[in-house]
Formats: sequence, structure tokens, C-alpha cells
Amino acid sequence: MLRLPTLFSPKPLIFRLLAAAEVRFAHRRAAKPAPPIPPPTPPRPPQKPVPFTVHGVTWHDPFSWMSNLSDNVAMRHMDVYIEQEEKYTEAVLATTGADRLQRKLQIEMAPRMASDLCTPPVRWGPWLYYRRMEEGKQYPVLCRRLARLHEEFISYSEPSAGFDYTTGKRIEQKLLDYNQEAERFGGYSHEELSEVSPDHHFLAYTMYDKDKDCFTLSVRDLTTGSLCDKPRADRVANLSWAMNGKALLYTVTDNEKRPYRIFCSILGSGKDDILILEEPDKDAYVNIRNTKDFQFVTVNTFSTTYSKVYLINAADPFSGMTLVWESEPHVHCAIEHHRGYIYLLTNAARGGVAVDSHYLLRRIAEASGSNNWESILLEDPGATIEDVDFCDTHMVLILKEGKTFRLCSIPLPLPVDFKEPVHLAALRPSYLALPKHVCQISPGPNYDYYSSTMRFISRKHKQEGNPGLLHGHGAYGELLDKRWRSELKSLLDRGWIIAYADVRGGGGGGKKWHHDGRRTKKQNSINDFVSCAEFLVNQGIVKENSLAAWGYSAGGLLVASAINTRPDLFRAAVLKVPFLDVCNTLLYPILPLTPVDYEEFGYPVELEDFLAIKKYSPYDNIQKDALYPSVLVTSSFITRFGFWEAAKWVAKVRDHTIYDPQRPILLNLTTDVVEENKYLESKELALETAFLIKMGTDS
Repeated sequence: MLRLPTLFSPKPLIFRLLAAAEVRFAHRRAAKPAPPIPPPTPPRPPQKPVPFTVHGVTWHDPFSWMSNLSDNVAMRHMDVYIEQEEKYTEAVLATTGADRLQRKLQIEMAPRMASDLCTPPVRWGPWLYYRRMEEGKQYPVLCRRLARLHEEFISYSEPSAGFDYTTGKRIEQKLLDYNQEAERFGGYSHEELSEVSPDHHFLAYTMYDKDKDCFTLSVRDLTTGSLCDKPRADRVANLSWAMNGKALLYTVTDNEKRPYRIFCSILGSGKDDILILEEPDKDAYVNIRNTKDFQFVTVNTFSTTYSKVYLINAADPFSGMTLVWESEPHVHCAIEHHRGYIYLLTNAARGGVAVDSHYLLRRIAEASGSNNWESILLEDPGATIEDVDFCDTHMVLILKEGKTFRLCSIPLPLPVDFKEPVHLAALRPSYLALPKHVCQISPGPNYDYYSSTMRFISRKHKQEGNPGLLHGHGAYGELLDKRWRSELKSLLDRGWIIAYADVRGGGGGGKKWHHDGRRTKKQNSINDFVSCAEFLVNQGIVKENSLAAWGYSAGGLLVASAINTRPDLFRAAVLKVPFLDVCNTLLYPILPLTPVDYEEFGYPVELEDFLAIKKYSPYDNIQKDALYPSVLVTSSFITRFGFWEAAKWVAKVRDHTIYDPQRPILLNLTTDVVEENKYLESKELALETAFLIKMGTDS
């Protein structure tokens, strides 16, 4: 066989490509790895120590200049510092990948928040009232529809929501477009109060005016959609309707933001609004509200020395006020009217003896004087009344027996012939079935007095050995909000534990529970929060070094103080518009404070209170040379949020503690009230969640 000489041996293309790739990969293996990107350096604002001396105690505040709002030079320094903080936060988020996770979480949260694009409809009279978002709009629209036209309707997110194709009629009425309100108030829309008149013809509401730094009252005619010429007033704090919607009562504040005057305006009248009450006591605050049947307006006046409740006949608001209740200061007094009787839920002292729980009283509405009250219920051992709600046919009690909540309804009217208080069983209560392990229950928006349906809000789930987030508030005797929030699902889906600390100072255990966590006893709140955190870790519910904390406003004080006490216990924390510089703020208030604030946190002019404040104040107790957890502090440039407190605390923590780039202290400031803007709200919630996920564990 003749063989031809082989000049070359061609290889298939695939082998040649593989060979070339092998050469390239060998080159890559030989190349040195790129150096890691160095972590960003946190800002270091200038320190200008200023001495302060109180009760013979002298201390120096290196960042007091940040709160000197009238000093133009200081504010220029502040502008530079805040810009540096903004760039540092962006750099840290980019370096850790939290920015990418934030964008992912926003997309993830969007379908859940879509359910929040419309609030659940609330029935009142013949109408269903609700707020919903429109596509591409920044703020919601307040709407209503006749319930009989679409009683079975559930979702308001579809384009056809406001249209009935069967009849060819539009069934939705837009009452107030908050996007148009934003145009009235310089591109910003924040509503504080909103009250529809009992005849459903008018809407009274207040919007925040940035230029005036106050809430402005407007009244809109719901028939025509136009604004009424009057009343229009600034610095409005409360609203109540009278004369079945033909008159509006409102309170205004003084220059110190103390509600002290009550005016009455007759709608459609050309006459000036009439002054009903002016409270001259500089320590007294006035609050008004309607009873649910709109028969009366209650006037609560409270100060550091007393609490009083008056009634105004809503049918004749100029007939004067009747004093119906007076007691010691700082008590709860909730009054309702039902068919000629006034009911009072309070925790005031009984016969001069302090009590630790609420009790229920009643009296004839037309009786004069403030002492004609009769007890309704005998105390059952181990059971306390947490709250009460009324409709025309029933009274509903929220009861607590130990750690267990119960919900029962009692037929109304109550018997008129019993002369002594009776046990609850004598009033024929009906107990409603509740889910297991309810940790909180509270009345929902039950506006319709004549409805037989009432809403209540209540939930608990335990996992073990995962990252955890501990919420806390612990102030003003307020219940810690444990309601479901859609943003928590992003953490729960990633195996996080969500826990709540009902510490002393809050409303979780009666008046004594509150008093044991305020003023000179504020440290008890902090110790309780630390104990809850230790329990979660020691019991293995939360993995060690994977516990984060979250606090809002006074809850930010609680969490920051707990971090000062045990910085090793927490891996991360989120502080939202926190109250951090307690001593300076109480001594030298930039914003007006109320007696309630001083009763809660202490009077620094008194030596004992001053020493207690200096001991727990987050800004004054940052540990030197300690390793702190990662902290994200959020606030707003709006003055009433005291953004300088957040800036001062962040600067001082960085100056005093051990620097660890893996545990950054971040400051995030916004120019608006985030909760009033769905886009900004979702962005901030995604930021908080991304921060916790990235910083909340060692991995």
C-alpha cells in the first residue's frame, strides 16, 4: 500500500480550543490574586468640648455643637459631616453587598406590600372607607363606596375596583388625594388627624406644613369635593364633631406646642370661630375626643398634679362643660356613653389607695358632680381588664389571666337595678375563641357604633438555634406593638426568630409595671431588656453571637442603653429616630417637652433624678475601648425628630469604642417622614433588613 508522507497531523477544533484554554487558565493560576478592597474609613467630625455643670457634677460634651441650630458656622460643619456620613454608609453597604441585597429585598417585599396598597375597608354607616395607592403615585387616596353595592368585594387593587360593570356605574368616590395635598404643602404630604363627620358630609383633617412647622386644619365638603372656607387654623392638635356634623371643635397649641385652647366652628357660617376653653396653667394639656355615639365630646385636662375629664353636650357645644371625673396625675381615663350612662375605664387610685390594674365604673350621664360613680365588676383573682370597646348592643372586654388573653362580650344595656358590683359571670358574658399563644390583643378600628361586628388585632411561633431580632419600647406605659408587619417575612423566611421584650416602663403589666420603669427606676427597663436577650441566647432559642435588637424612639433609648450595658450580647441593632442624648435634652430642650416626658424620664433639676439620668442616658454611658455591635441609626432632618441626637451618638460611639470594620456604625438620614411615603418606606425597610442579615451573624 502506497503511503503518503505526513506533513502535519491536524487536530479537531475542540482539542485546539481546549489547549488554548488550558494555557489561559495556567496563566490565571500563575497570576497573583487581586488585593481585597480596603474597608471604607468612617468620618471623624471635629470635637469642640463644652463644659456643663449641674448639681456639682461637671462633664464635657465634645459634640454639643451639632445641636446648635442657631449657629450658622456649626450648621455648615454639620452639612459637611452629614455628607461624609452619607458617603460612608453607601460605601459600607456596597463593600458588604448589603446594597445589592437591599434592592433584592425591595423586589421581594413588593408583592407583600401590594396587600398594603389598600387598607382593609372599614364600614361606618352605609359606607366602606379605605385608603389605596394608585399606580405611579407617591401618596395614597382616601376613598369610600356604598357597602350595599359591593359587600362581597375583597380586593381594591384591580383596575375595575371603582366600577360596577353590571350597572355601568362608578361605585367608588374619591374623598381626598394626598398627592394633591402634597402640591398644596410644597411637595410633602403628612396627615396627622382625619375625622369624617357623623353625617358623612365633611372630612376634617390636618396636614403638616414644613414652613410653619405645625399641623394645619382643613375641612373638605365630601359632596362637592371642595375645601370649605372655614375653619382653617394652624397648630391644631385634636378634632371632635358636634351638632351631627354641623360644628367642629378643635384644639390649638401655644408656642411651646402645648394644647391649651378649644375652638368651635359652625360650618357654613360666616361668624368667627368661638373660643370655648383656654387653659391658663402652663403645665396643663387639653385633649378632646368624641364618644362613639357622638352624643358627647370629652375634654381631658391633665398636668403634673391632676387629671380631669369634662363633658360637652355635642348637640349644644356652647352650653358649657360638666366636670365628671378628677383624680391624681398620670392615669388612664377612657370614657364612653351608652343610652344615658357614662362608662369609665381607669387605673386611678380607689379610695386613696393605688391600684395596679384597670377597673370599670359607670354613672348617669346627666348627674352633676364628679363623685357619682358606681363600680360594676368585682375583682376576680388573677384576672385584669386590659381594654374595653363599645357598640350599641354590646360591651367587649379584653381580659388577661396570668399570661393568657381572653375576649368576652357582654350584652347592653346593663341591668339598672343592681346596687353592688357583681362578678363578671353575672353579666352573661360570651367568650370568643382565640388562637393559641396570643401575646397581644387590642381593639381594631371599630368606628361604626351601630354595627354588631367588631374587629380586634392579635399572634407566637418558636424556632430554635437561629439568628434573632429582639424588639423593645418600654416607656409611657404603652403596650409594645406586636402586630404582624409584612417586612418581617423576609427575616422569617431566612430562619430568623422575632421576639418581643415587654420590659418595665411599658404597658405589659399594669400601672406598677410602668412606674417601676420610669424616672429613677428607668434602669429596670434596661435590665429587663438585657435579661430577655440573655434568656434567648442561654435557652438556645437564638444562636450565640447572632442576636440583633430593634427600637423606635424611646425604644431606641432602651436598646442603646442595653448595648452600653452588654455590648457583647448583641451582634447588630437598628435604632429608628432614637432618643439618645437624654440628659442634655431634658436639661436644655431644643424642642418643647411635656410634663409627661419629664415624669417618664426624670426631672434633672432634682438631684436623685439627675443622677439616675446620668447613669442610664445612652450618650453619656458609651463604654471606652469596648467592641460594640454593628448599629444602623436612622432619623429624619425634620426638626421634631431631633436628628442631632443620632449624629452625636454615632460620632461618640466611634470615638470611644474599638474600631472593627466588620461591625460598622452607620447613620442614615432622610428628608421626609418615611412612613408617609410607600416607596421610601419600602426602601428603608429593605435597608434595615439587609443590614440585619449582613451584619447580624458572623457568617
